[in-house]
Amino acid sequence: MRRVVITGLGCVSPIGNNVNETWEAIKNNKCGIDEITYFDTSDMKVKLAGEVKNLNLEDKLDAKFVKNNDKFTVYAKLAASEAMADSKLTDYNKERMGVIIASGIGGLETIDTNANVLRDRGASRISPFFIPKALINLAAGQVAIDYGCMGYVSSVVTACAAGTNALGDAYLRIKNGYEDIMLAGGAEAAI
Repeated sequence: MRRVVITGLGCVSPIGNNVNETWEAIKNNKCGIDEITYFDTSDMKVKLAGEVKNLNLEDKLDAKFVKNNDKFTVYAKLAASEAMADSKLTDYNKERMGVIIASGIGGLETIDTNANVLRDRGASRISPFFIPKALINLAAGQVAIDYGCMGYVSSVVTACAAGTNALGDAYLRIKNGYEDIMLAGGAEAAI
């Protein structure tokens, strides 16, 4: 039986934009739930959410990438980048490396935006990036492209358990010898 170890961590969350910030916030009992700032809530009953804060995406990623991807894919890319840097892996067999990134709903902001465009301006105005931005498996696919992963690449959609489900599936893929390395976790940006 093969041992499975975690060699790198990455995180983007409402309480920190990397692992160290998030861990310090946890130790200090920081709450990431606050008033919604991403959009106007004056006509809504719900006014609180867990938003990612103080993260200038254009400082960390190409502006074109940020524009052409939903936030959940962007967050997955940032967390995977931190996890790979933390692991210090530089020499690995890309054919034996896979990715499982889960999401409960994927590109909900993209779906909402394009539904409004369809209603207000018609089908011809829908972005050609609508489907690629909205699909749940795009986060895993993007991370696989970034690191040249040619092993198993998949997504898990099991609501709030999705990220944990992805970690369990990645564990089994390594334990059973299908892959040597798995980038695994969850990504969400729905508010």
